[in-house]
Amino acid sequence: MHTSAYSDIYFLQNLGCDAIFRKHQGRKNQIKKGKRIGPCDCLVTWQKPKSCPKGLSKEEFNSLPANLLLREVHYYICIPGYRTKQVTLITTLLDIQLYPTVELVKIYELRWDVELDLKHIKTTLGMDILRGKTPQMLRKEIYVHLLAYNLLRTVMWQAGTQKRVNPLRISLQGTRHHLNNFIPEFKNATPINRERLYQIMLKLIAYKLLPSRPARVEPRVRKRRPKSYPLMQQPRQLYNQQAA
Repeated sequence: MHTSAYSDIYFLQNLGCDAIFRKHQGRKNQIKKGKRIGPCDCLVTWQKPKSCPKGLSKEEFNSLPANLLLREVHYYICIPGYRTKQVTLITTLLDIQLYPTVELVKIYELRWDVELDLKHIKTTLGMDILRGKTPQMLRKEIYVHLLAYNLLRTVMWQAGTQKRVNPLRISLQGTRHHLNNFIPEFKNATPINRERLYQIMLKLIAYKLLPSRPARVEPRVRKRRPKSYPLMQQPRQLYNQQAA
């Protein structure tokens, strides 16, 4: 996987994007060989991989530059009761004045929120299984789920800013339940009462916050056991005909 990171960084930079990610354990630390720019920072040069990684065409592989100048950041995670853990980050943000080490570490720690956001879209909003039969219907399903997700996030942001709490500490599932409960009231209320109800809803949404769980780590395992039945590999009608 670490050989494809080279191409990923290059193509991201071509799109005008920067990246911060954890360095693959297959790559050796180069803090002693690189150019020191801070106590825990150095500029390193990555060489183009010798072989073409999977998922990359020969034309794309040949377009890669011979090397990339990147920034390597080292820091330690110290949690009482656990072993001290060293983490090495690689980033395209080279200027240590514009992008201090502490800010880079904070940005990287937000990756857990990204994992939760994807989980909410797929699991909480039910986009893990799409039921469309054509590409057009599948796109519509995805757009509707993203529209609903952005609507919930907008309500959470309004509740957080008005009540002076961090919107990321607000429960998306709780916001969804409150919004569903208030929708019938919104439909039957006058414009003045609708605004009053909306403010009440925002207060309820921001009332109970999620607990702060820094440095949270979860195993990548499935909780529910798969069923022993075989997968469906043909239309249900054919199965019914065979059973008859």
